[in-house]
Amino acid sequence: MRDRNSLGRPFWTFWSAAALANLGDGIRVAAFPLLAAALTDDPLAVGAVAAAQFLPWLVAGLLAGALADRRGARTLLAAADTCRVVVLAALATTVALGWATIALVVAAAFLLGVGETIRDTAAQTAVPRLVHDDQLEKANGRLVAGEIVGNEFVGPPVGALLFVMGAAIPFAVNGATLALAVMLVLSLPLTLAHRAVPDTSDAPPVTDGDGALAGLRWLIRQPMLRTLVLVTAAVAAADTAWFAIFVLYARDALGLGAFGFGLLLATGAAGGLVGSFAADRLVARFHHRTVLTWSMAVTAGVPALLAVAGHRAVAVVVVVTTSAAFAVLNVAALSVRQRLVPGGLLGRVVAAARLVTYSCTALGALAGGALAAGAGIEAPFVFSGIVAVTAAVAWWIASRPTNPGSALALQ
Repeated sequence: MRDRNSLGRPFWTFWSAAALANLGDGIRVAAFPLLAAALTDDPLAVGAVAAAQFLPWLVAGLLAGALADRRGARTLLAAADTCRVVVLAALATTVALGWATIALVVAAAFLLGVGETIRDTAAQTAVPRLVHDDQLEKANGRLVAGEIVGNEFVGPPVGALLFVMGAAIPFAVNGATLALAVMLVLSLPLTLAHRAVPDTSDAPPVTDGDGALAGLRWLIRQPMLRTLVLVTAAVAAADTAWFAIFVLYARDALGLGAFGFGLLLATGAAGGLVGSFAADRLVARFHHRTVLTWSMAVTAGVPALLAVAGHRAVAVVVVVTTSAAFAVLNVAALSVRQRLVPGGLLGRVVAAARLVTYSCTALGALAGGALAAGAGIEAPFVFSGIVAVTAAVAWWIASRPTNPGSALALQ
């Protein structure tokens, strides 16, 4: 029998595939804007490339959730990444031959975003079937750590370096990392190739006929989980509001150039890495309710310090603590959903939650820019602090043990 303290070989195979996919995503984070800027000087066109990578979550997120519930995780992961390999191969070929246009790059970014949407949703439904229930926080923490390393630490600088060597190279390397990820996924247990069996709990019965909106409808009927999604979306919006103008604040208030700003962001990513490894220990000691409350408060509340103290040392404290707290918040919230949502509905609930979060994140970025323009560069930081207090209080009240549906994973 496998040691319950060990995550096991299947999980680490799954983790390796996810790490390779995240590395490829990080490479693309740098390569896509560089390619767009090389093809056009139009800021709107360059922005369209960035938007095309996130738009799939809004237009295909619920469909991805339905697919995740009706098809096996292994099948979807392999299919999504194989399709992305094909798109990347075509893109690399057109770039190498000098045939690339900005319209082609936008289309490729959108298709790759659709594949990423399907992959990420299916991946979250796989974790509860790879590890014991009491290991969810540890497993999710390791996955978040791999995502941070690939998307923020290693991928972007590698992508920029590869682009300097040749504009087509980063996309070819991204395709190669995904091809390796597919091979690892196909070596996972066959149980992940089949649709998950719905939980035999007190939750309403789930059927395939419930459709893509079933997750959203189920979530609306669950007071505690509904509140969790709403408050975490609000925190994500507040986090995006100040971060959207942070580059201007760093330049004007802190006197940082491009290199200094990049170094500051890398320092923040280190905080996120620490938080992802500490999350399971924090939950084990303080339990979900407390950990979620404090991680919300710190994530959105600490940036308010920059409204009253515009110093580089304060900025370092802010990016490190908020990144660490946001990682803890992600791990704890995801683990709660994986425990409380019926197995046959998990993909659709995950997709519905992400749809709400991404929508609020986009609004948060717009709000941050509007506040900075209308009330001063410090206004988004104050706004974030107000959201922190509101979200933390709302969650603490909604998750009280006396409230229906709040006790299972929050003791």
